[in-house]
Amino acid sequence: AEARISYDRAAAALGSDRSVIRAPTGTIPETAYVALRRAGWPVTPVVDGWIAGDGGRVRLLGIDPLSTPPDLAPGGPGGAEGFLGFIAAPGRLISAPRTAVRLRVDGLPPVVISETAAPGIAFADVGVAQRLLGLEGQISRMILTGERPKAAPDLEEIYPGLEVVLPDQSADLGRLTDSFHLNLTAFGFLSFSVGLLIVHGAIGLAFEQRRPVLRTLRALGVPSRTLTLLVVAELGLLSIASGALGIVLGYGVAALLIPDVAATLRGLYGVPVEGSLVLRPLWWAAGLGIALLGTGVAAASTVWKIARLPVLAPARPRAWAQADRNLARIQALGAALLALIAIASATLGEGLIAGFTLLGALLLAGALALPLILSVLLGIVTQIARRPLAEWFWADTRQQLPGLSLALMALLLALATNIGVGTMVSSFRLTFTGWLDQRLASELYVSTDSQDQADRLQAWLASRADAVLPIWSVDGEVLGRPAEIYGVIDHATYRENWPLLEASPEVWNRLASGEAVLVNEQLARRGGLAPGDTVRLPGPWSPEVAGIYSDYGNPAGQVIIGLDALTSRYPDVERLRFGIRVAPEEAPGLARALQEEFGLNENQVSDQAALKALSLDIFERTFTVTAALNVLTLAIAGFAILTSLLTLSAMRLPQLAPAWALGLSRRDLSRLEVIRTVALAAVTFALAVPLGLVLAWVLLSVINVEAFGWRLPMHLFPTDWLRLGGLALLAACAAALWPAYKLRRTAPSQLLQVFTHER
Repeated sequence: AEARISYDRAAAALGSDRSVIRAPTGTIPETAYVALRRAGWPVTPVVDGWIAGDGGRVRLLGIDPLSTPPDLAPGGPGGAEGFLGFIAAPGRLISAPRTAVRLRVDGLPPVVISETAAPGIAFADVGVAQRLLGLEGQISRMILTGERPKAAPDLEEIYPGLEVVLPDQSADLGRLTDSFHLNLTAFGFLSFSVGLLIVHGAIGLAFEQRRPVLRTLRALGVPSRTLTLLVVAELGLLSIASGALGIVLGYGVAALLIPDVAATLRGLYGVPVEGSLVLRPLWWAAGLGIALLGTGVAAASTVWKIARLPVLAPARPRAWAQADRNLARIQALGAALLALIAIASATLGEGLIAGFTLLGALLLAGALALPLILSVLLGIVTQIARRPLAEWFWADTRQQLPGLSLALMALLLALATNIGVGTMVSSFRLTFTGWLDQRLASELYVSTDSQDQADRLQAWLASRADAVLPIWSVDGEVLGRPAEIYGVIDHATYRENWPLLEASPEVWNRLASGEAVLVNEQLARRGGLAPGDTVRLPGPWSPEVAGIYSDYGNPAGQVIIGLDALTSRYPDVERLRFGIRVAPEEAPGLARALQEEFGLNENQVSDQAALKALSLDIFERTFTVTAALNVLTLAIAGFAILTSLLTLSAMRLPQLAPAWALGLSRRDLSRLEVIRTVALAAVTFALAVPLGLVLAWVLLSVINVEAFGWRLPMHLFPTDWLRLGGLALLAACAAALWPAYKLRRTAPSQLLQVFTHER
């Protein structure tokens, strides 16, 4: 929610939800803006660019405080803060508190702090922004602030060469990050589903324990309606107390994870997030609402059974067993229906919603089918068993399935999710590491401060390096969205290392000649491009696509052209960054020499290993939230097994007492209880592996493509599965030890009392 608020402000500041007027060549002369205003067009100018800050670049937006709509001003709706800030402090910048810290560098105007400004963005008057960005007399775009008057002339008549870009064609930060929020929402629903299973099982077992109390109250004349209302009130009080505690714990989890969430959104999506956390009333309302809703859903079937069964039915265990069999039939039908939904989503659906529907249907179908599969397997094993003790053990295990099925379903969901997401993350890590080895082929990477310094550096390196590879780029609009256009020289580094997915013949020769370009996978999927197609670039220019390359982790489109074509078509390109090829053993010495010779700091000279380490660190932080949710669901599943076993332990004395009376010691019985739990967990894990692999395939081949625009190869990691399986068995064993210990410590007199009852 905090991330949403941050980039909703950014989207509003950028005008992403409004139509804009752009020029295919890039910038627009101020005279065009003046002509449109005089002709009656409701437009406001925007100067957009990047300035160097402390710790990285900051986006600078130059706006006109008089014509900018209030919701686009730094002060947000109402606009007073932003407008007065410009009037009271001309020539200054306005930014959020954390962004202001990065702007306290030499050469920049003083900063006015605005609590409601979008993060990662600095606002300035148009004239100030033009001076800082070197765009005197030019603007980046114009935002339409209202409907065009009918009497106003057409755009072509006023200033030829301009075009209107509708909102659905411009960059929308909210839409870009929908995949991230859908991912978190899917995990939230998974945790919610696991929680429902636990609460449903706990309520069912608790009422099973309280059958004598219910029987007595009904026999004494308490109406069924009154008893039901009292039970509902009891559940409501418990859920409110639990929900309040959950909100407090959730706030703590959010405070721990929000730095990594901010890093994910900045690194993987290119979206600025402030990284602060505010406890909002909506959180309390949503948390309590989820707790009450979840408890109501989990308790509905049990409360319904209590309300509908006759007076003395709770005294008859067969009535509850019959209800369990009916529930098993409903679960089997539900599993079949969800499987059909999954098949329909895979074959007919498109987009992220269809992908997550496929994911959810597969998981829930597997969970609902688990008790039926376990029952069939236990029935087969019972038939195979030859010794009386083994036959009784497996038959008794099958009898306990209704009480343990919900906990085992929760375990299946947790294990399958861990296997699926773990396979996705590990496949991504393996692919990403190999891709970095290809992309980061140069031994050193250098950023200079000025063009004069860059020229001197190239001359100095001419006799000291094997090759100097310029890393020059311009920002432009391709296929209606912002993109990066890079120029490369014709060198063996690119021919031997660049990760091409598709390519036409003579791809590098055609690129060097300037007649063709390379595009990244994201841009190719977005525009349906393939080798041989043409793509329109700023200029205007429509070269042929000669190849498509992988570009993992980049949210934007990217185009690579020959360096000569870049400098001739975009002569204002910044020429300050270079890759340097030297022998690996010479790289450290050359890095120190560069710093001493040209006064460069450590951030301006990076070696290959440091860049890889930084990239992998960002990668690991990206999946911190996913790992935390994985651990959470697995821990909850283990807790579910513990609560189920504890509840069942007191109810199982009538089944265990005859076995004890026939000669089995309490020690043997407790050992069998542990073996039973571990055996069920082992079978559940075995079933979770194929379900988790199907989940991984959906994540990699469906959801990842829809969300990010690239497809990842799927790799298998059996060692990770074995480690997870061992952890699951350990959790099941730990959950079974306490009930087994209680059974072992049960007094013989208590076991003998079983035979004194009518059962």
